[in-house]
Amino acid sequence: MGDADVGPIEGQVLLLAAAKASVPGERLPPLVRRVEEHLSGELPEYRRRYELACETDDCACFFVETGHWEDLGTALSFDRRETDAVRRAHTEQLRRIGSRLDRRAEFEAALDIREPLLIGL
Repeated sequence: MGDADVGPIEGQVLLLAAAKASVPGERLPPLVRRVEEHLSGELPEYRRRYELACETDDCACFFVETGHWEDLGTALSFDRRETDAVRRAHTEQLRRIGSRLDRRAEFEAALDIREPLLIGL
């Protein structure tokens, strides 16, 4: 991962997600860091409760129920746009990982009914 990466999210993914969510590009990295800090101790719980989509050297990728990001955003006092931007960053990163693993179609199908959440390792 490059210097602009934040936790499991690549720098280019952050730029794309910020643009799509109408959040300034410099605002998204601190939001993603807050989420990563919040989730860092939760990995064992996520492994018990949620489907592990895949695991890389950098992160564990889970599928969580729709609405999970809204709950996280509320817990972290994010507004709607901030929550949407971080959710989009996790979604775009999972798509990139899916492309690298030749599993993008499988992940896209799962994204129709669930949301991704990545936790750095």
